[in-house]
Amino acid sequence: MMTDAILTPLLNSPKLPVYFSQIQAFLVEENKKREDFYNLITENDKAEFIQGIVILHSPVKRVHNTVAILLNQLLNTHVMLYQLGEVGYDKLMIHLTRNSYEPDICFWHYEKSQYFTDEQMLFPAPDFIVEVLSKSTEKTDRGIKMQDYAAHGVSEYWLIHPIKRVIEKYILSNEKYWLEKKYTIEDTIKSAVLQDFHIEVIAVFDRIENMKELQRLIKKEPITEPEGW
Repeated sequence: MMTDAILTPLLNSPKLPVYFSQIQAFLVEENKKREDFYNLITENDKAEFIQGIVILHSPVKRVHNTVAILLNQLLNTHVMLYQLGEVGYDKLMIHLTRNSYEPDICFWHYEKSQYFTDEQMLFPAPDFIVEVLSKSTEKTDRGIKMQDYAAHGVSEYWLIHPIKRVIEKYILSNEKYWLEKKYTIEDTIKSAVLQDFHIEVIAVFDRIENMKELQRLIKKEPITEPEGW
């Protein structure tokens, strides 16, 4: 395993206690920075805390916003009809072991979301995450976020190209994401995590096709309400 290859030289070093103390001190300081970050940001901020650095995001382009809204409409409608759990959109803060993110769209199964409270502001790792790519965020979305989401068991990860109109669907296997396929507007995409959620890809990029998909979703018969809903 990669982790073993990284740790072995440290574990075999006589300076291991020194390294351990330095790492502990580093993480304590980084955690303090994250607490300061939580205390400073407001509901109006689009911000993330990544590897000790506060990332403030600039306003998105219209195409980015449109794609995120269209997919969220489909996803949220399906989740509500089938009462599968909860969808997060845009500014919900995901609190992972070291970093804090605000994905464009995410989803938790009911088994997790039933414990969420109305005043909650920090949330655990979702089961499904979508990031809409832009020039300023693509490196992070394909890099540290992809690694972090995989390390925390996010089962499915979609990357959307708003200009190319392509959806990359990644599935978690052996703690690593594997690209299942790059879906184009001629395809139908089906989620591996959300029960019976399949849509025409064009509906994520076209408002008229989106309305057609919404009508199809609404006509479907909902499944049985989960206990305690």
